[in-house]
Amino acid sequence: MSAITTIADLEQLYGVPNDASTEKVADKITPPYRALIERSPFAGLATVGPEGLDCSPRGDLPGFIHIHDDKTLMLPDRHGNNRIDSLRNVVRDPRVALMLLIPGSTNALRINGRAIVSADAELLNTFRVKGKAPRTVMVMTIEEIYFQCGRAILRSDLWNPARHVDAATLPTPGQILASMTDNRVGGDDYDRAWPERASQTMW
Repeated sequence: MSAITTIADLEQLYGVPNDASTEKVADKITPPYRALIERSPFAGLATVGPEGLDCSPRGDLPGFIHIHDDKTLMLPDRHGNNRIDSLRNVVRDPRVALMLLIPGSTNALRINGRAIVSADAELLNTFRVKGKAPRTVMVMTIEEIYFQCGRAILRSDLWNPARHVDAATLPTPGQILASMTDNRVGGDDYDRAWPERASQTMW
């Protein structure tokens, strides 16, 4: 298989983007982009470190990403698996990217910038949910922000309930863990305990 190895070859193949693809890019939060951020309950967080790239899901109630000012976003690190892959990357390389989704919308919002990780107690307290504060907050300085063309979401029919996959037809976390550890970790007991465990450790 041949590979395209130069920008010139790519541009010859794809041509020049139209105005709608370039004029939507801003270097700060505009009022329409603020509305999208405030309504989004889910984001993919991309980071980079010496070991490579990482993309991690982030989700909470709409508005969980706080807008500090028109150049600054704040993203809490809620309870998770304690791998802290994203945080490990950010403390070594500040480059980050977010892709925000809003259920029902065919547009995504892309945000690129640089971030720091803060454990400032006063800041953490502003993110309390049900009395629980995150252990850290990622503070992101925006370099560019723009909405993503909706074709990918339309092609995937992402929000159509009729296209939702029956979870019973998929491998469960317990089954995956059991298969990878010769039944040492995971299994049916893991799956049975998960809903209660998750409900007690959501935040």
